[in-house]
Amino acid sequence: MKHSLFRLISILVLGSVVTSGAAIAQSAASSDYPRRPIRLVVPFSAGGPVDIVARAIAPKMSETLGQQIVVDNRGGGGSTIGTEMAAKAPPDGYTLLMVSGSYVINPAMRKNLPYDSVEDFASISIVAAVPTAMVVHPTLPVKNLKEFIALAKARPGELNYASPGGGTVGHLAAEWFSSITGVKMVHVPYKGAGPAVVDLMAGHVQLLFAAMPGMIQFARDGKVRMLGQGGKTRSRSAPDVPTFVESGLPDFLLSSNFGLLAPAGTPRPIIEHVRRALLEALADPAVNSRLASLGAERVGSTPEEHAAFTKSEIAKWMKVTREAGIQPE
Repeated sequence: MKHSLFRLISILVLGSVVTSGAAIAQSAASSDYPRRPIRLVVPFSAGGPVDIVARAIAPKMSETLGQQIVVDNRGGGGSTIGTEMAAKAPPDGYTLLMVSGSYVINPAMRKNLPYDSVEDFASISIVAAVPTAMVVHPTLPVKNLKEFIALAKARPGELNYASPGGGTVGHLAAEWFSSITGVKMVHVPYKGAGPAVVDLMAGHVQLLFAAMPGMIQFARDGKVRMLGQGGKTRSRSAPDVPTFVESGLPDFLLSSNFGLLAPAGTPRPIIEHVRRALLEALADPAVNSRLASLGAERVGSTPEEHAAFTKSEIAKWMKVTREAGIQPE
């Protein structure tokens, strides 16, 4: 009996020592972080919006952290290839991930993601938000959202909306819009945003939901008419365009948020260290100006706010696809 009790005490003491040792080692690793360059994975090819935002914040963050942040473009698989790579990286703060709207849409559109969008990552912060705009061909006899809804209801199934492809923000935004307004429209998918915008301006389709920055100049030139924007408030780049909320759709918030993540298990002190560097970058006038030129509004949320947003967006798009009868591939 005494021998068994002694063994039990020994095991508990040893376990405590191991746990304490691991905690001390983790704390030591966090205290001198970073000691080498940091890789920022962008799961898209160079030149796109996510890449531009990543390269806008990386230099200032590097300056604050005292180590270079190297942007690593790993496009393909609808952003899943680079995301999976980041998910499997060691949780030591030397691999970060920049994500966008596809990150919260993919769980609804793909049956077998090679990672768990909630469990496999630690949230750091929402970096910036880019509102989605609804634009129509200028010959469509509507000047605002209320008139569009009335026209669409009067002509069910006659209006065609373009999208950059099935499962994209443009596609799901239109399906969500249809479900909450009761209008019936026809989906015309394209292979990318470029061809969809070209056909909208040519009048082959009547409307499109797209990232607002890419539509602003076309709207100013009279090639499209912007009826609404999806942010909580009006963007500084389009102050005359009402939000969907102002136009009578209180729950229709539609923005692509760029978020910064780390592999799950990354120590909280490292998360906070990276976040502080991000906040300093977002406060820099040059960085802020660069984001504003893209139509992006800087955010700089807490990890908890970022995690809550991710969960709510995944749930939202799961509901939208289910109600629209869209099957994951």
